[in-house]
Amino acid sequence: MKLKMSELRKLKDSELALREKELKEELFNLRFQLATGQLTNTMKISECKRNIARVKTLISERVREAAKSEAKGVN
Repeated sequence: MKLKMSELRKLKDSELALREKELKEELFNLRFQLATGQLTNTMKISECKRNIARVKTLISERVREAAKSEAKGVN
């Protein structure tokens, strides 16, 4: 299932970290299923990777935003 950025933006930082962990576990399981021949839809792997990238992108945006606001507060 494709995660939407609008839905992800509503999540807190801790929830995003948890979502990233869950997606990585899902990717591991999908790869395991592929190796054992149980995975029928291999597009799930690509979709999972994209979802991980979406979450990581949002996390890095928030880190940069926090650093920028912190730098403004120092000056």
